[in-house]
Amino acid sequence: MLRFLKGVVAGSGAGLKDLPYNIGEPYSSAWGSWIHYRGSSKDDGSLVSIFSLSGSNAQDGHLAAGRNGVKRLRTVRHPNILSFLHSTEAETFDGSIAKPTIYIVTEPVMPLSEKIKELGLEGIQRDEYYAWGLHQIAKAVSFLNNDCKLVHGNVCLASVVVTQTLDWKLHAFDVLSEFDGNNEMSNGPMLQFEWLVGSQYKSMELVKSDWAAIRKSPPWAIDSWGLGCLIYELFSGMKLAKTEDLRNTAAIPKSLLPDYQRLLSSMPSRRLNASKLIDNSEYFQNKLVETIQFMEVLNLKDSVEKDSFFRKLPNLAEQLPRQIVLKKLLPLLASALEFGSAAAPALNALLKMGSWLTADEFNVKLLPTIVKLFASNDRAIRVGLLQHIDQFGESLSTQIVDEQVFPHVATGFSDTSAFLRELTLKSMLVLAPKLSQRTMSGTLLKYLSKLQVDEEPAIRTNTTILLGNIAGYLNEGTRKRVLINAFTVRALRDTFSPARAAGVMALCATSSYYDMTEIATRILPNVVVLTVDADSDVRTKAFQAIDQFMQIAKQYHEKLITGDTSGAASIGMPSLPGNASLLGWAMSSLTLKGKASEQVQVASANSNASVISATSNTTSDSVPVPESLSTEPADQPAPPSPTSTDGWGELENGIHDEHDADKDGWDDLEPIEEHKPPPALANIQAAQKRPVVQPKQQVSSLKPKNTVKPVKQEDGDLWGSIAAPAPKTTSKPLSAKAALKTEDDDDPWGSIAAPAPKTTSRPLHVKPATTSNNDDPWAAIAAPPPTTKAKPLGAGRGRGAKPSAPKLGAQKINRA
Repeated sequence: MLRFLKGVVAGSGAGLKDLPYNIGEPYSSAWGSWIHYRGSSKDDGSLVSIFSLSGSNAQDGHLAAGRNGVKRLRTVRHPNILSFLHSTEAETFDGSIAKPTIYIVTEPVMPLSEKIKELGLEGIQRDEYYAWGLHQIAKAVSFLNNDCKLVHGNVCLASVVVTQTLDWKLHAFDVLSEFDGNNEMSNGPMLQFEWLVGSQYKSMELVKSDWAAIRKSPPWAIDSWGLGCLIYELFSGMKLAKTEDLRNTAAIPKSLLPDYQRLLSSMPSRRLNASKLIDNSEYFQNKLVETIQFMEVLNLKDSVEKDSFFRKLPNLAEQLPRQIVLKKLLPLLASALEFGSAAAPALNALLKMGSWLTADEFNVKLLPTIVKLFASNDRAIRVGLLQHIDQFGESLSTQIVDEQVFPHVATGFSDTSAFLRELTLKSMLVLAPKLSQRTMSGTLLKYLSKLQVDEEPAIRTNTTILLGNIAGYLNEGTRKRVLINAFTVRALRDTFSPARAAGVMALCATSSYYDMTEIATRILPNVVVLTVDADSDVRTKAFQAIDQFMQIAKQYHEKLITGDTSGAASIGMPSLPGNASLLGWAMSSLTLKGKASEQVQVASANSNASVISATSNTTSDSVPVPESLSTEPADQPAPPSPTSTDGWGELENGIHDEHDADKDGWDDLEPIEEHKPPPALANIQAAQKRPVVQPKQQVSSLKPKNTVKPVKQEDGDLWGSIAAPAPKTTSKPLSAKAALKTEDDDDPWGSIAAPAPKTTSRPLHVKPATTSNNDDPWAAIAAPPPTTKAKPLGAGRGRGAKPSAPKLGAQKINRA
């Protein structure tokens, strides 16, 4: 028998040298003769607990009981029973004396007595934690007694250990034995190693060794007494010295006192079953126990219960013991979210609990779960992550963002929900600095190109704002290809006035990235147009931008005069105070609805924010954007640009139907037209192309004067307001085909040629045979000659032939 037990113990290890664990420092207390050590795995360094028991010789009774404990611990599995990992038996030397020693390796735990001192809980929080711990031990005892028909034999404070998640677990199975209730006639001991139990923990029948009475008692009788001893030691804060001390109930909570007295009943048959204690005790009805129990059976709850629970959890967590929330509730919540059993509102509670962790703890315990949640298909979870990305975004590494987070976040750019598209856009303020240049230029800019022509004006505005924020993270070639085209060709021509204002501010905030040629030929001409914008805020910002860029031009001029050409080609200045609200003032527009006048006031008041530099990536508070549309001034057409890899050469603008020239996107666009000849010269050249018709002098002298309407000039024509209007005539040109012919697209002068004259009457130059006498002043208004094919009255024989009467009957028709 002894060899069999030794084989069972040594089956999982060949000796101390082969033990794949490192033995560390011992704890100050342990059950019985065992020594409890801290330990770690030699493979991965994970923490473990190692228990050792030494005997004087191989026949030592303590070793026999220890082998019984190892066997029971390996075979009995329960969430509230200590988890077994490994065991071995080897010889250790105390000087020159060899001692056989048993080693048990378990999950990392700590003696309950030391954990209580470490936590230092008091008042309600202490009672709630004790209630949860007793609840767990009662479940373990109930499992042994009722389900396995086993008797632990020595339930006390020393037989309870605490895990890293603050769960209480039962161990010390040396005395554990089957309940032999069917053999009532047997007088032998039912508990073979009951002599290991201290006399203060023994019930009256066990002290008397009345095994017949014990066999007639319920299976839980001995362990219910042990639960009473545990409750006394727990609340009194001292080890039980003698059985009579159990009568001192001053420290026992009133809600637990009736159950405590029933556990310690002098009659074994009347002692309270542990399962009844779990179900009926008033002491276990508290917030902590109910919260943890709900989390443990979360899969059995319906969606309504889950939603209600998780909405209350953030406030409830503040009332529970902080250490228990972080070490017990937080792992449960993270696991539930990761495996899909928790609803989306649980994310708010998770992030709130995570804010109580240190930076290192957050990176280890919570960040891996958050990264996995980005791959979730639940739109509500994705919204929650994006709304709180500022809480954990800084903790994400560059590699994780580029490879694991961004590919999932980017799906929100093309989502059908405008709210999710806007949140995705806002998240780039945090994530973009961590993206590689390849991802930013090849993927992100394509999405931003689409969003700048989004149907939601607020999203278009926010896209411009984002580009102003992340300009400093783009390489020089990308900045030159994208920024000016995005801000001038699209933003400054948007029908949404805050989008135009954002474009002006973005140009100012990124002024250091443009050379003098770009400022003079591409930026200033487009900004000047906005000085006559219908929106006053746009006009104000346009004037401020002009002042800023003119200062840059003056500096450039002065450097050229002094001969200092170093850096003269690229001169930049910080943005002006009036443009300080660029980076964030339109970031919550989709969620705000209201009167346009009220929103305009909010947007105008926000224009006095603090100064933000060109390369800053600092986000400011969100302020709603007015949703009212304003009339845009006439735009300057731009020639088409080649397609590029960032997406601005692949998409149509979509903002203005009349801007056909803008459909090629951002790349290499030149929004400035070629210089046009003066209007007077243009009118002359156009007149030379029209056919010349010389009306009669008498006719022209008597014609009434036509009302002259000025021809609308292009925005780039500075003289359009005073140019002479093109003449209009009422006569029809000689060639009708020439008058109706549309302007050829390849004609470089077609855009400035005078329009073809419009006519409302027949031409006066008819055939010479029908021309009126030059001296007749009424010739111009005389009735035209008849056009009928009938013969005149004097064309027949005699006085005029009467029309023949119609013939009756069928007639032969000459089809030739």
